[in-house]
Amino acid sequence: MRLGQVIGKVVATQKETSLSGTRLLVIQPLDHSRKHVGRPLIAADVVSSGQAETVYWVSAREAPNALPSGHGPVDAAIVGIADRIDV
Repeated sequence: MRLGQVIGKVVATQKETSLSGTRLLVIQPLDHSRKHVGRPLIAADVVSSGQAETVYWVSAREAPNALPSGHGPVDAAIVGIADRIDV
């Protein structure tokens, strides 16, 4: 799992059927000290996260497993909300 921050949302007028009801959000990957790393990406949100929240996200083969259907065409998925981080 990796850290990220929600920075926006995606409005899709049409989606793959397996993504029906799933929100798509734009997240900025973060390092352990909450500094931006890399480029923003789009992730399926399965935990109802909100704008500017720090989230946990997964990518690659783990991402579709996070969807309610257990499969779908996603490269990244938000799987948790970080309420507090102690380093």
